[in-house]
Amino acid sequence: MAKQTKQETGKKTKKAAAAPAKDKAESTVKVDARLASMYREEIVPKLKEKFGYSNIMEVPKLEKIVVNMGVGDAVQDSKLLDEAVKELETITGQKASIRAAKKSISNFKLREGMKIGAKVTLRKERMYEFLDRLVNVALPRVRDFRGISDKSFDGRGNYTLGIQEQIIFPEINVDKITKVLGMDVTFVTTAKTDAEAFELLSGFGVPFRKKEAN
Repeated sequence: MAKQTKQETGKKTKKAAAAPAKDKAESTVKVDARLASMYREEIVPKLKEKFGYSNIMEVPKLEKIVVNMGVGDAVQDSKLLDEAVKELETITGQKASIRAAKKSISNFKLREGMKIGAKVTLRKERMYEFLDRLVNVALPRVRDFRGISDKSFDGRGNYTLGIQEQIIFPEINVDKITKVLGMDVTFVTTAKTDAEAFELLSGFGVPFRKKEAN
């Protein structure tokens, strides 16, 4: 009888342990659904009206977000790269891929094939979840933040944002990091022009710096 009670207790414990994970998953889904709904219900109509698209398929969309973290000091200390990878995975919630040098540079003691960075490509749900945290949580934590520049579009509808410190993300424990690292966040869109991409990202809440009137 005692053995049966122990088994039942074990089942209850497993169910209790699984509950937080379920709640977390449901929370993530709600965030993603909100951003996806915002795109369909608010951003698409505004872009269609502003640029006069005749077909809804012409309306640009956010295709993916690429996060790159370079670790030049990994040339001297490979452990820094391992830490960078862990931090990038913590920030994005996705496994990172290691980036290697494409050519040798003797002045920096860099050899071709040497591991010097990490990269993550986010799509769909994780892309929206990361965007939501970046815009509403991380960027407002930047000291004296006044918005980001609109000068970093590449002419093909893509935008790259440079972040100087990974510690703006609340997932990173400042007391445990050994080196402050920066990263580049690239928003890849299907927009044909920078103007369209600007309106698309602005619709998602990306805080571009307001231009002062002359």
